[in-house]
Amino acid sequence: MNDAVVQDPEFRSDVTVDLVRSAAQDSDVIWAARVSTAGEQSLEALQQDPEKSKGLINFLMRDRHGTPFEHNSMTFFISAPIFVFREFHRHRSGWSYNEESGRYRELQPVFYVPGADRKLVQQGRPGRYEFVDGTDKQQAVVAEQMQKAYAEAYKAYQEMLAEGVAREVARAVLPVGLFSSMYATCNARSLMHFLSLRTKAENAKVPSFPQREIEMVAEAMEEQWAKLMPLTHAAFNEHGRVAP
Repeated sequence: MNDAVVQDPEFRSDVTVDLVRSAAQDSDVIWAARVSTAGEQSLEALQQDPEKSKGLINFLMRDRHGTPFEHNSMTFFISAPIFVFREFHRHRSGWSYNEESGRYRELQPVFYVPGADRKLVQQGRPGRYEFVDGTDKQQAVVAEQMQKAYAEAYKAYQEMLAEGVAREVARAVLPVGLFSSMYATCNARSLMHFLSLRTKAENAKVPSFPQREIEMVAEAMEEQWAKLMPLTHAAFNEHGRVAP
């Protein structure tokens, strides 16, 4: 048997979201919308101050004329637990993904353990439940059991690799709390739909109850999008966070 060199696991309670490329601004919405009434003269909107057409953006958002919000692009690099990506990939329209592969690279021992601010206890029945803080004992047992399980799983993974077992086979023992990374590309309309489902906001017309970990990703994405398209973001909030 070959000796496996087992790396010490790293435990994280955060996620990271980096905007790596964008072609997105409020003026993109304006020229895309004006072509319907102005034809080739809509090209003039490319050079205009979008602040002067704030009312048009609000009208489009309010009456849910959605396609003008699709003529832009944002690419994010996201690092999060695998279980977050399993939820994320349910969003298909207007999204493109490329995730790191457990077939083609050795996966690193970085695992998710909830932080002290993560509410641990679910109360109520389906459709009418809430999460509340856990006790100190619950916090301790979650951290202890997760870290122990992660360490054992990664040790088994490393031992199989040391024996020459293919990565695509050995990875089967790894849990969904393992961190992965991916590029996710979207437009403002698809991002708004994602945010309407994966964030919880008091001003939302339609309530949503996302798992906290994917909400953390969504909040970071929204913060960066709001800087690119502030008028569109403001209209999204003004009209109840419903995607057009």
